[in-house]
Amino acid sequence: MTKPFYGMLLLLTLTLTTAWAQQQIPSPKEHFGFNIGDDYQLANYTQTEAYFKKLAASNRTKLVDIGLTEEGRHQYMLIVSAPENMQQLEKYKTISQQLAHAEGLTDDQAKALAATGKAVVWIDGGLHATEVVGSHQLIESMYQLVTRTDEETMNILQNVIILFTHANPDGQELVANWYMRTEDPKKRAMNIPRLYEKYVGHDNNRDFYMMNMKESQNIGRQLFVEWIPQIMYNHHQRGPAGSVLAGPPYRDPFNYVFDPLIVTSIDAVGAAMNNRLNAENKPGYTQRGGSQFSTWWNGGLRTAPYFHNMIGLLTEIIGGPTPETVPLAPERLIPNGATPNPVVPQEWHFRQSIDYSVSLNYAVLDYAAKYKSTLLYNIYHMGKNAIDRGNEDHWTFYPRFVDSIRTAAAAAKKDSAKKEESGGDLSLGKEDTIVNTYFATYFKNPAYRDARAYVIPADQEDFPTAVKFINALSRAGVTIHKATADFTIAGKHYPGGSYVVKTAQAFRPHVLDMFEPQDHPNDFQYPGGPPIRPYDAAGWTLAFQMGVKFDRILDGVNVPLTQLPYGQIESPLGNTIAIAKKGYLLNPGQNNVFIAVNDLLNAGIKVSRMASGAFYVPVSSKSTALLTKAANEWGVTVAPVDVIPAGLKPVSPARIAIWNTYGGSIPAGWMQWLMEQYHYKYTMIYSQEIDKGELRKKYDIILFATGAIPDTGKPKRDSYWFGKLPKPEELSAEFKPWLGRITADTSVPQLKKFLEAGGSIVTIGTSTNLAYHLKLPVKNALIDPKTKKTLSGAKLYIPGSLLIADVDTTAAENAGMHAKTDVYFDRSPVFNVSGDVKKLMWYSTATPLHSGWAWGQSYLKDGVAAFVAPIGSGKLYAFGPEITFRGQSHGTFKLLFNQLYK
Repeated sequence: MTKPFYGMLLLLTLTLTTAWAQQQIPSPKEHFGFNIGDDYQLANYTQTEAYFKKLAASNRTKLVDIGLTEEGRHQYMLIVSAPENMQQLEKYKTISQQLAHAEGLTDDQAKALAATGKAVVWIDGGLHATEVVGSHQLIESMYQLVTRTDEETMNILQNVIILFTHANPDGQELVANWYMRTEDPKKRAMNIPRLYEKYVGHDNNRDFYMMNMKESQNIGRQLFVEWIPQIMYNHHQRGPAGSVLAGPPYRDPFNYVFDPLIVTSIDAVGAAMNNRLNAENKPGYTQRGGSQFSTWWNGGLRTAPYFHNMIGLLTEIIGGPTPETVPLAPERLIPNGATPNPVVPQEWHFRQSIDYSVSLNYAVLDYAAKYKSTLLYNIYHMGKNAIDRGNEDHWTFYPRFVDSIRTAAAAAKKDSAKKEESGGDLSLGKEDTIVNTYFATYFKNPAYRDARAYVIPADQEDFPTAVKFINALSRAGVTIHKATADFTIAGKHYPGGSYVVKTAQAFRPHVLDMFEPQDHPNDFQYPGGPPIRPYDAAGWTLAFQMGVKFDRILDGVNVPLTQLPYGQIESPLGNTIAIAKKGYLLNPGQNNVFIAVNDLLNAGIKVSRMASGAFYVPVSSKSTALLTKAANEWGVTVAPVDVIPAGLKPVSPARIAIWNTYGGSIPAGWMQWLMEQYHYKYTMIYSQEIDKGELRKKYDIILFATGAIPDTGKPKRDSYWFGKLPKPEELSAEFKPWLGRITADTSVPQLKKFLEAGGSIVTIGTSTNLAYHLKLPVKNALIDPKTKKTLSGAKLYIPGSLLIADVDTTAAENAGMHAKTDVYFDRSPVFNVSGDVKKLMWYSTATPLHSGWAWGQSYLKDGVAAFVAPIGSGKLYAFGPEITFRGQSHGTFKLLFNQLYK
């Protein structure tokens, strides 16, 4: 037989094998019993997981278990590509990693790798589980890419490796089962009783630089450590009223630290998506100013990739299993650059949204197939740019520097005009010459240079929390070095074990974003008008939030270091303890000390506190064993003492209740998660139980996260995240007690009785409204002195930013805190207090902003951020800032922890 015959035989065998394998794949209808997108039909995760496993029978696929969810389900990623590519996945993953890291490559080598490699595209669904289009388009898209044989699909499979990833298995199971539980299809609703991620619900899309949740960690490892795709596509809903969906490109501002290629690449892929829908006569795509979505913020599933040189895509589409109507929005009917192909009002069905989503996926994949070498080379090019900037003197153009130029130039021009009037002969020339003169002053000033590296000393007080910060960076794929010996930089000594994070690395934008303050521009609808709300936060610098001590290094670092493997999770330095004669002291300045204290108390070991706030533990074999474990596993510093300290006050575990509500409170969910991380025991409490009274018999302290306590104005309509609350008769006995809200006439009197009987209440954010209900000598500090009304957004606007607050370090409530701390301020309350109300934190300057955007911040000067007030035998604690914000603000956790003992 001739070689050509063998070749033809092999091709025929492969074709027949592929055809046979494809015949084994059931259609969604054959598996689920309905077509994906049929009205009133949803698939749950149990059914979907089983279907993934059937799709895995194809030679185009590989099913990867990327980890367990918070509820213990398996989270899957289905890799799809041509059979020959599937045989070489490790090769293509390595090429993707090499180009993304851009280390040790020449441009020619990068071009060769780009020509050899395959574009890697991430497509996810289901992150926000009530946005059911996402999880269901994932099923339909997988099926089509696994079974179709048309030319476009085959070209995509040949040139692209697709990572189809389910973002929230737990949520799909809950939402689908809840919706489908009602027999009458037309009565089915999404009004689920609890959060669709065990702890944080919707905030699972706010966790992608911290990665506290298991699902975030699973996803982050694939995105930032394993595959590092060139494009990632995050499906969401809802679209803006009067449109079908919002998609890329997005509105300004974009973040100053990432590469400009990110912005133009988003534009390019967005154009391909919009074009495809228009070519298929699918109207209703809006972009840029047509929606609220920008590229400023880090932390979302599609935004964190920008800081890793990936093209992050987000679409927000309408639709669901219950048919709906596209509403009339007259301003969207006229075609413009934001909405070039408007949609008219009409009835809308679930399948239409699925078809749109599949078309959008194909648009992205077709683009990736056509430009795969360009995408691969560009991610290298952006990484190389980042490395080059980190190796040389570089200045980032922040608005604060531009504003300084304008101010200085205007002052000089005014001064020049005065001198000319008095006969002087000074001339600064043309306006652009003035700007050029000041350019060097601000943008070539060595003091304003970007850092070359950041050093995190191992001898800082709360080093275990600093290690948690390092782990957040490591989970994000950041290159991290660790000192193998003591070293000195710029005359400062650092101990071995300190961490060094260099900015000469591909993910430099993410590094800068985690260490440097964000400088959000002033963004108003028009001069003097209302502010434009950021998509999420305006400032979030993680090192500031966590209270991590670090030094900015402006020159190169040439000291003995070892590079950690990408993604490696570090543990605090394993401390040892010396056996004491009398007892041990624990420093409340370390957050992990509270884990040790709770473990001791739960084991029945006596614990006391000194006036300084330090914890004292008497020597025993049991206490020594537990503290040895805490020192070794949690990095807790344990100091032996030979004399029993004076003035000890015993502490015991408090009976803690955390307020929650039907549908779930996200801030309360974060608090629940935090309690578990630090080994506190707690009970969830709902308004119906509060209204019944007798609270002091069961609880010592009640925690109210923001959003629990209404203001003192007129009662507002009972709102709910997903629409209408169910009627009690529609719920089982398990969920009926969850209905209801905190009210002024019924709930507040019971809370007052609880306080008077010796209970404590901690309120955060808007829940500090309780102080007004209780008629304490507390007033709103943010009142316009002219109108006597709350300051308007045009005068004061501080959305999601970090401010520096002063702390009363002599107060027992603030034990372990420093005199200055970063607090997360999100249009938070600020107070004036009098009488026996004791202030705990306040804003001492007219410029407390540290990171973000604070228009009109001078109004905060001398305002109180936190206070404690006695009420009968109990205490009310009020914290205006979000002291437990999204499990990120480690620097203020102690403000809660200190109050959780009796």
